[in-house]
Amino acid sequence: MTINETQDQVIEEFSEFSDWMDKYAYLIDLGNSLDPIDEKAKIPQNLIEGCQSRVWLDAAENDGKVVFTAESDAVIVKGIISLLIRVMSGHTPDEILEAELYFIDQIGLKEHLSPTRANGLLSMVKQIKLYALAFKAKS
Repeated sequence: MTINETQDQVIEEFSEFSDWMDKYAYLIDLGNSLDPIDEKAKIPQNLIEGCQSRVWLDAAENDGKVVFTAESDAVIVKGIISLLIRVMSGHTPDEILEAELYFIDQIGLKEHLSPTRANGLLSMVKQIKLYALAFKAKS
């Protein structure tokens, strides 16, 4: 599935909820279903700067595609990073770098986050793109 197809799927899932409390509950469920990150990856270099809560993001390259794993100590943030991983993981560095993440605005996520969480979201996206850039430079 392409990045845009996955984004469209996320938009469709969130459109089923009219109330933001339900959307937050769904985000928490998504975060709870996120596979835990390897404890060895919980190192300072994998902590995302700019997040109020602690978020670790790790990446590996597998057959030319970037695979992300993440963890957070905050349930909403864990749901957000799980969405980003779902959309971006398993794609080539070029696909990740060229992706326009329109689903964030379409589901209303940015406008329903506190300023510090919105800043953290931007930091997560930036780190994902930096990993893609690093893997592109290696190849």
